Amino acid sequence: MQTSQSSNLGTETISKLLIKQAVPASIGILVMSLNILVDTIFVGQWIGSTAIAAINVVLPVSFFIAALGMSIGVGGSSIISRALGANNKEKALKTFGNQISLTLVFTVAFAAFGLYFVDQLIPAFGGKGNIFDPAKVYYEIILYGVPVLGFVMMGNTVIRAEGKPKFAMYAMLIPSVGNLVLDYVFIGVLDLGMAGAAWATTGSYIASFLFIFWYFLSDNSELKINLSHFYLQKSIVSEIGSLGSVTLARQAVVSVTFLLVNNALFDYGGETSVTAYAIVGRMSMFALFPVFGVTQGFIPIAGYNFGSEQYGRVKEVIYTALKYATLLGTIVFIGLMFFPEIITKWFTTDLDVINVTPNNMRWAFAAVPILSLQLIGAAYFQAVGKALPALMLTLTRQAIFFIPLMYILPIYFGEFGIWISFPIADVLSTIVTGFFLRREMKLKLNISEA
Repeated sequence: MQTSQSSNLGTETISKLLIKQAVPASIGILVMSLNILVDTIFVGQWIGSTAIAAINVVLPVSFFIAALGMSIGVGGSSIISRALGANNKEKALKTFGNQISLTLVFTVAFAAFGLYFVDQLIPAFGGKGNIFDPAKVYYEIILYGVPVLGFVMMGNTVIRAEGKPKFAMYAMLIPSVGNLVLDYVFIGVLDLGMAGAAWATTGSYIASFLFIFWYFLSDNSELKINLSHFYLQKSIVSEIGSLGSVTLARQAVVSVTFLLVNNALFDYGGETSVTAYAIVGRMSMFALFPVFGVTQGFIPIAGYNFGSEQYGRVKEVIYTALKYATLLGTIVFIGLMFFPEIITKWFTTDLDVINVTPNNMRWAFAAVPILSLQLIGAAYFQAVGKALPALMLTLTRQAIFFIPLMYILPIYFGEFGIWISFPIADVLSTIVTGFFLRREMKLKLNISEA
């Protein structure tokens, strides 16, 4: 008989538990980020720098639709972690079934919408001039696979909520390795160009979906649902929606930010500046993998222990996660400050892009060492089921600070104003998050444990 391992989240030493949760999450994010990184390198070296810009144009749309799956997954996983902590197995099962139903409905609907308005959406996201045609080829194929990606993102968070980080890691390794292999075959061998890059990505996520499907049918999962669990229950859907809206809002703002920055940079610097932003964006996904890994490892531990009212352990995991994430963020910062020229040359041989990207990369990542406080602070409120503060803190970085700054500062500093908006927004949002997290810890987590 399969033994429950979720209870370990409430008993094991915090530092050991966080490492056990964060390392697989970090490896999964690393390999997934390497996948995106190498995919961009393949496209840049074998197809051209314009193709890099074309992929960057498509990302906001696919990110947003895939974020539906992620938001349903994260919102439901917060409920599942706390339900397992409170020994309420039936609520955990009902939540998981509702997650599956919601993911199916929303991802299919939004993918259909995106395909129907393809010619309007691509220019709106910066796919203009020579960028439009390759972006359209990539976009149409990617959207066919977006519902599958939604299930992958949802399922991965649920696996982590069960306290099975290694299986969550495997679910991220499969599409990453698969995409690299398929990239080589479709682009390098078969010379399918942008269509090959898109089919490689779509095929790799289908493989990951099949693995996740197997996991939940196997004895490795505690969540054995039946048909009754798929029927939507208003209270659970409402709770998933309120908590998932935090992740959805974050990803929606990312998509809107891509749209706005692509258009602004196209106006100030043309295709070269859009390509530079694409490279910086890829490095953001790749370089911050250890910080994101600690954040993902932190969430189920905080949620489980909050659900079981072990507030001392919740405080301990906050401090431990901040310590680890800050150290790792500082190491990342040093690497990005010293080697941006080498990094840029991985992606392209275009001299114009090589000349402008390194300095812009330094500015974009200037505040990385303090970013862990903003990420973990917002993640704490989501983990413990406090949707409103989690949503507000998630929006501070890009929606409240960055977007206004990127419109105001270029009036005085031109294109440079866009790039310095990144670190200024990071600093301001970290200050706000630190204030609310400190107040929460004093008011809620100072309660003496029985």
